[in-house]
Amino acid sequence: MKEHYKRIFRVIKGVLPSTTKTALWIVKITVSVSLAIFLLDYIGFVDKLSLWLGPVFRHLGLPGEASLAFISGYFVNVYSAVAVIATLELDFRATTILGVMILCAHNMIGETAVQSKTGSSFFRMIFIRTFSAIVLAFVLNLAMPGKAIEYAGRVGAIADQTFANLFGIWLIGTLKLVLKMLVLIFSLSILNRILTEYGVIQWLCKYLKPIMLFFGLPEKTGFMWLIANTLGLAYGGAIMMEETSAGNVSLGDADLLNHHIGISHSNLEDLLLLASVGAGVGVMLVSRWLMSLLLVWERRLERRLFTSGFSLQPEGRRR
Repeated sequence: MKEHYKRIFRVIKGVLPSTTKTALWIVKITVSVSLAIFLLDYIGFVDKLSLWLGPVFRHLGLPGEASLAFISGYFVNVYSAVAVIATLELDFRATTILGVMILCAHNMIGETAVQSKTGSSFFRMIFIRTFSAIVLAFVLNLAMPGKAIEYAGRVGAIADQTFANLFGIWLIGTLKLVLKMLVLIFSLSILNRILTEYGVIQWLCKYLKPIMLFFGLPEKTGFMWLIANTLGLAYGGAIMMEETSAGNVSLGDADLLNHHIGISHSNLEDLLLLASVGAGVGVMLVSRWLMSLLLVWERRLERRLFTSGFSLQPEGRRR
């Protein structure tokens, strides 16, 4: 038993330096982007941007007011989007379409920054996530029964508050988020290394192999896929950064995974959050899985056509 404790302690001691560096980088990006969006929202820029996007949203089966929820989620997170949706009078159809858009494209700057550290192009990730949100909304508007809402009234409007009060709310919320992120990133990184040390990851990946094959993903990305789908891209991305830095996963394999989890991640908390305001869980989940499947296989085809020596097998250490 003593040997096991020593072994675990050695693993934890070894993972702390790199995990600390990764965690601080993610927190720095998250806080900086969140503060910038808070200031832009305070001066009214977010409201103006949503007003400009209103006509586009009507072509997606959504009222112009829904664009405010999308913009809030796009630049901040799902929580901010849900807060706006709660003030809109949307039906099941509109909430589901909007929910799919938000799940595809939220916390865009922060999450894309993480993906760019693991083998993917920053601008490509922004494009495919935004493009996927629009395409899926367009398709769902055509496929889902019912009529589009022309206008969504606002309910429960927030009273005017001073800058100090609003900044205090932002600061408390951000501190809670940072604490949550630090706990999860360190916990998951340590768990990942311990499970790897004892061969559990390799065992788990074997059982996930059929799923990975279906989605076009390398077998060795199975654990990271599981973490991203359950807990989120930022936390899955933190492990990806650790794994690519250590050479356990190639940047090419990580890029393929990014094309999947960019569209489909956090399928527990975020999915349930949107379901709580009236969105359909099945539609939000299946539509994004199908889109991510298409994106990964398109990426594989693209590499096969334009990169010499590309194989449908995992890429090893080729960068």
